[in-house]
Amino acid sequence: MVKNDNLAILKKMTLKKSLNLIVLRLSFWHSRISKKSKLKGKPFALSIEPTTACNLGCPECPSGLKQFSRPTGNLKQVTNKKIIDELAPYLSYINFYFQGEPFINPDFLEMVSYASAKNIYTATSTNAHFLSDEMAKKTVESNLDRLIISIDGTTQETYEQYRVRGSLEKVLEGTKNIVKWKKKLNSSTPHIIFQFLVVKPNEHQIEDAKDLAKEMGVNEIKFKTAQVYDFKNGNPLIPQNEYYSRYKKQKDGTYRIKNELLNQCWRMWSSAVVTWDGSVVPCCFDKDAKHQLGNIAFQTFDSVWKSQVYNDFRSKILTDRNSIDICQNCTEGSKVFG
Repeated sequence: MVKNDNLAILKKMTLKKSLNLIVLRLSFWHSRISKKSKLKGKPFALSIEPTTACNLGCPECPSGLKQFSRPTGNLKQVTNKKIIDELAPYLSYINFYFQGEPFINPDFLEMVSYASAKNIYTATSTNAHFLSDEMAKKTVESNLDRLIISIDGTTQETYEQYRVRGSLEKVLEGTKNIVKWKKKLNSSTPHIIFQFLVVKPNEHQIEDAKDLAKEMGVNEIKFKTAQVYDFKNGNPLIPQNEYYSRYKKQKDGTYRIKNELLNQCWRMWSSAVVTWDGSVVPCCFDKDAKHQLGNIAFQTFDSVWKSQVYNDFRSKILTDRNSIDICQNCTEGSKVFG
């Protein structure tokens, strides 16, 4: 099944998209060697934020905690179309997710359909609470390619310790609805992934989660390391099993992030994040959009992508990445377990 998903991505590639990816790779390597940003090509992938709203209250999520310092709202169709119309010939992948629960935006599936019609692979991540029978049918009909469903526990007691105000029963019901409509409509998409965010309260249910994924008929299960903001002196969410932890305990009892922070980041050359109001930010670690590099509401994406401020940010990544706040808890280059 995973092979089928990979083939679906490859099928979206055209000669122009392939050449663009090669140009981006060459730009990245040239920049690494020179320690100064050199950029040619358009982004290979984007994350687009449908909404900042969420029905849950997860403890390490600014959306769930309602703690944004930036404006909040829903992405408009006109903004979505502007991005896609400009980049469609080069863009291979769109993740319709950044912060918030995508299905809260009433136009979300129309946005997915618009991108799919432009031959772009589409993905999203959801807590599955809005996947009613009708919405599941519409989701399959939208031609969404990948649906990541957060399932961080196999019992309600465990699940709600991280997914505050969430219902495991709704997650399982929504999953069943998607699986049912894929069969009814004879559709191979969306590729359904159970995503299990490993934290201390649920790490004992990893094997149970694998069994549940098979029982539910999803295509794949992935185990993800959890990002916590306050980790230096420990955190009740850090799992005991270091294999599934993003952090390593040191001899003095404090914690540090496990992966080495190198002065490089492929993401800065291959992709970007667009918030609901059109702001362009470097990557998904800039949850509060502190590093706004432009806004496609009144600029072309190309003018933002190739701007001096964007290239200055890329150059800083190459010389002094450790000084950039959003990089200091980054997992770029570390494993995602599955």
